[in-house]
Amino acid sequence: MMRRTNNFGGAALRDRRAGDGAQPTPAVVLGAGVSRPNAMTVDVEDFFQVQAFAGAIDRASWEARPSRVESNTDKILALFAEHDVKATFFTLGWIAERHRGLIRRIVDQGHELASHGYEHIPVFQHEPQAFRSDVQRAKRLLEDIGGTAVRGYRAASFSVTEDTLWALSVLAEEGYEYSSSIYPVLHDHYGIPRAPRFAFHPREDRFLEIPLTTVRVLGQNVPCSGGGYFRLFPYVVSRLGLRRVNERDRQPCVFYFHPWEVDPDQPRVGGISLKSRFRHYLNLSRMEARLHRLLTDFAWSRMDRVFLGGDA
Repeated sequence: MMRRTNNFGGAALRDRRAGDGAQPTPAVVLGAGVSRPNAMTVDVEDFFQVQAFAGAIDRASWEARPSRVESNTDKILALFAEHDVKATFFTLGWIAERHRGLIRRIVDQGHELASHGYEHIPVFQHEPQAFRSDVQRAKRLLEDIGGTAVRGYRAASFSVTEDTLWALSVLAEEGYEYSSSIYPVLHDHYGIPRAPRFAFHPREDRFLEIPLTTVRVLGQNVPCSGGGYFRLFPYVVSRLGLRRVNERDRQPCVFYFHPWEVDPDQPRVGGISLKSRFRHYLNLSRMEARLHRLLTDFAWSRMDRVFLGGDA
């Protein structure tokens, strides 16, 4: 019987000593010798919508900027088709509203359509009612355009933190079945280092939180889920980390990346810090080749099939 964690950000979390590795029983555990695919995910947003550029790009200018998200996402769809991989596309409502054909292609090619909110505002910049309105709007819009149920959600910049755990209850109340919004790492913009490392129930119901994958190294959680870390370190580091989680922890992994990460020719944005520039542009030219290796070296599927079961 799995143990459900209720308000893990409260006393139960504070009682854990930093780095002690205490975790609730995961919602998904692989048996010895049992193979289960990992979850491949794409956060569908354009290059000018990333949180690192928020101080340099006014939201009011989005409409006038050259969009590259459709061509980049089509490149990803072709990559997945080449490797016979189905994935989950956490998509901004703002993008779906303007690229309806792309949304239908995602669904028609057998991928899971999920929500990334409407306009990429971190949860910690929302009041609860504004957050509710945002996730309602995104869910309705995606379901209307895609013609399929939207079960999953991922917060902008993994912004479900200890101060915004209320968002998980809002998501459950609005009909979402799972979230993948917590990164159990120490980071300057997000993260709950002592959160469970693997899929768990944060409420007394079936709603599931599916954290981004980490590996334990010297008592600390180290990111192993893609994104900038996948571009920063040699490919072998990610491969070893993912295999360790599959074989030692007996857990499926969650991997993510963005359409702009397969676009080394994207426009360069001025007025950003050196750190943001480094994080965003590092090794973009190597990303596509690394993805080919990743899709060859591991089995992948959609979030709903990996974590909710069945043939959704």
